[in-house]
Amino acid sequence: MSCGGQTYGTVVIGFQTWMAKNLNYKVTGSKCYGNAESDCNKYGRLYDWETAKMVCPSGWHLPSVSDWGELESYVESDNGCISCAGKHLKAKNGWNSGGNGVDTYGFSALPGGYYGGSFRGAGTHGRWWTSTDDIAYAHYRSMDDREGVQSDSSDKSYLYSVRCVQD
Repeated sequence: MSCGGQTYGTVVIGFQTWMAKNLNYKVTGSKCYGNAESDCNKYGRLYDWETAKMVCPSGWHLPSVSDWGELESYVESDNGCISCAGKHLKAKNGWNSGGNGVDTYGFSALPGGYYGGSFRGAGTHGRWWTSTDDIAYAHYRSMDDREGVQSDSSDKSYLYSVRCVQD
């Protein structure tokens, strides 16, 4: 699958098909971590929420909280564990401080950091937008040195990574 001149592998996890790396489609409303093109090549681009809702190619969409929940539930059920989806979705390399995963499914999540007035967290934190919001804030999923996937919400102007899921 390709988008914006980039080619993306895909992975089937349960009944869903996901991109196998973060989106790296250059549009207004996106940045490379630290404004360094090399970081876009490694981590993909960071997007504000309004932009994130529009950047997935035709036939794909920004996953909802429900889409992420289905992914996490499948991974935990398939591996017989609780709060361990991050461990199985994170790349085997590229995480600092012992945060590497086992990449059971080829999802290869990397810690692309985020932007909220300044760049933070590359190497230690990955944050991915969901399409779900509650007017003032939008929801995202995050991974860090823990084994689980965390859920939170933030200001829509922050810049986070995007993973697209097939319609």
